Amino acid sequence: MAPAPLRGPFHLDLDFDALEIAVERNAPDTDSYLDLTSGRVLTITTGDPEATINRQQISDNIRNFLRVEPASSREQYRWMERFVGSVVDEPLRERLIISIDGKGAFRRFKDVLLAYPAERERWFSYRAELLHWHIQNWLASHEIAPTNEAPWGTAQPPVDLPTVGRAVIHGTEAPGESLRRTARDLIETIPAIELPTAIAFLEFLKQRDEQHAHHDDHQDHDPELLGTHDERDDDKSAVDPS
Repeated sequence: MAPAPLRGPFHLDLDFDALEIAVERNAPDTDSYLDLTSGRVLTITTGDPEATINRQQISDNIRNFLRVEPASSREQYRWMERFVGSVVDEPLRERLIISIDGKGAFRRFKDVLLAYPAERERWFSYRAELLHWHIQNWLASHEIAPTNEAPWGTAQPPVDLPTVGRAVIHGTEAPGESLRRTARDLIETIPAIELPTAIAFLEFLKQRDEQHAHHDDHQDHDPELLGTHDERDDDKSAVDPS
């Protein structure tokens, strides 16, 4: 029988940066645990050379560790939907609505926003507020009282974004389905002699998307989610070498 976990309240000097990464990461091959005696976060990723050692450490001291509960993919997808509905630029909003249709939605969403730095920054700020609020509530639910202040200060309930245009409506035909129907209709009008070329191009697009998805699945962070400050800094350095 496993020993009972430690009971709160806990007064810990928390590693907030590591905790934020653990909460935003939602990968099936990664688990993070908060050490209730030190405040540090121990992350275990399948395939990591130290994974076995870290799992054994947690197993030997199970009552001292609390699994960090990341914001679910479904929850973070809802954040993205609400943001899309608040985008004032109608052409951009339509592109974003299409981008979040189907598997790989978070990656396509990120790719679209790369060309719109102001909206991208607004998304990062909005998502950071939601993550920090999630962290604060999670800590409170487990009676964890930090002895150090979070880098972002005291999180406040996020303000609802105004819906300024057509929002994503569940239960109706997704924009992507409409485009697929149009593509099928166009295929019917193409002469048979041209079909091999059209099919080859569609196969190219399919393989490219699968390669991107495969690449995302091997990222250190959640393969489907956008990071906060770390990824933002990486992207800025990639665009502007200075």
